[in-house]
Amino acid sequence: MDHVKGAEENRTVSKLRERFPEATLSTRSFRNETTLLVRPGDLIRICRHLKEDAGLLYDFLSDLTAVDRIGDHPRFEVVYHLYSLQYKWRIRLKVQVEEGEAVPSVTSVWGAANWHEREVFDMFGISFEGHPDLRRILMPEEWEGCPLRKDYPVQASPKWWEEGAAGD
Repeated sequence: MDHVKGAEENRTVSKLRERFPEATLSTRSFRNETTLLVRPGDLIRICRHLKEDAGLLYDFLSDLTAVDRIGDHPRFEVVYHLYSLQYKWRIRLKVQVEEGEAVPSVTSVWGAANWHEREVFDMFGISFEGHPDLRRILMPEEWEGCPLRKDYPVQASPKWWEEGAAGD
């Protein structure tokens, strides 16, 4: 397990390591921001614990996004930015998945995850198992491809926004 100095003193990291010693693959602290890499199978129970533990109370999912690490394995990272309103703490969780693998939906923990997960599905093509309404949210239903993937063919995309394009 990779531990960086600074993350060791973090109360959240300590509590998670104590409760889920096998679930945290690595921790990283950089510029006073702590990131935990966790297994997809442990994501829901970790998120529930972060939200419900009286000593943590990460009750606000401020962002959920993804990173395309084309060429790396696993290819994608799904990133969760959490905030505790009570303690004014921030933590970042990451889950790594290969193309075609689904990530457990955290909508049962934070309702705000609904639209965030739909956006990641729409832009990156990452599915969320257990999501109540997983469909496109930004692009039209008939749109082909995922615009935020690094291998998305930008030159071949419809140029509907250009002046004089077909349909004007």
